[in-house]
Amino acid sequence: MAEDGAGSGGKAAGKGKGALGELVTAESMIQLAIALPAGCVIGWLVGSWMDRHFHQSWMSIVGILLGAVAGFVQIFRTAARFLKNDRS
Repeated sequence: MAEDGAGSGGKAAGKGKGALGELVTAESMIQLAIALPAGCVIGWLVGSWMDRHFHQSWMSIVGILLGAVAGFVQIFRTAARFLKNDRS
């Protein structure tokens, strides 16, 4: 495609100034805000299903904790990628 950044010396679209770069930055920030709650909710849903399926009462808590860990991992990955792109 013509808009993939190849015409600007190989720079990524998020590095340039302008509306497209600002939209990419905003998308990254929204992804940071959604990662932790989404991970917790998905973990809770999976844990609740496992509670009902295996007749246990502790799996939903483990699901929430694993979802929180997954959310933090996603936050750190996104932040590291954003900071790496910001430096170069």
